[in-house]
Amino acid sequence: MKIRLEWQYHVPKTKQSFFMKSEWMSVAQALMLSDDLEKTGRLKNIEFYDDQDTTWTKKELTKFLKQFETEPHDVKAYIDGGYNKETKNAGIGLAIYYKQNHKNWRLRFNDTLDLLEDNNEAEYAALYLLLRQLEELDVHHQTISVYSDSMLVVNQASGEWPCYEEHYLQWFNRIDQLTHKLGLTLQYELIDRSLNKEADQLATQALEGTKIEAIIEKQ
Repeated sequence: MKIRLEWQYHVPKTKQSFFMKSEWMSVAQALMLSDDLEKTGRLKNIEFYDDQDTTWTKKELTKFLKQFETEPHDVKAYIDGGYNKETKNAGIGLAIYYKQNHKNWRLRFNDTLDLLEDNNEAEYAALYLLLRQLEELDVHHQTISVYSDSMLVVNQASGEWPCYEEHYLQWFNRIDQLTHKLGLTLQYELIDRSLNKEADQLATQALEGTKIEAIIEKQ
C-alpha cells in the first residue's frame, strides 16, 4: 500500500500557514515523515491517504505496519485460462507467490467452469478467481502484480482498451467490485506464453480433470 501525506504547516513568528502534499511513499516512510514533522512543533494538522483515496489515522497505519509481516504481502500472481470449444468448459490456473512471517510461499490452484463463450472469458474468469483466492488469504490494501499472456484482458482490465462485450463486462464488473472491497491495486503485466507455463499447465490439468490446490514454502 502506498501513502501520501497532506499537512498544514505553521510558519514561526507569523500567522501564516501553508498546506503541503507529499509524493507517494511506503507506510513506514509516511510514519517516519510524520514523526519528523511533529518534532518541529509547527505541524497544525496532518492527514494520510492511500492509493484508493481512503483516509487513515496515524494509529491505524502503525497497527497496519505491525500486522504487515504476519499477513501475506509482496504478492505476485500468474494467471491463465484454457477453453474447450466443444464442451464450452474452461480450465483456470493460478500460481500465487507471496511473503508471510519472513518466509516465501507459493499457492497453486486450478478449477473448471462451464457454459463460458470463449477463451477470453476464461481469462477473465481466471482473474476473478485470483481475487477470490486473495480474499481467502486475507490479502488487502496493497499492490498486486498480475502476470498474464492475454493481451485483451491485460489491456482492458488496466483501462488501456475499452470493453464492450457483455459477457466480458459481467466479469469486469465483478473484478472491479472485489478489487475495491479488498482495497487492492492491480498492476498488470503482459508476458509471453513461455513465461506463463505454470499457470497454463494448471489450467490444462483442470480441463483434464486433475484438481490442484496446494501451498508450499519456497526456499
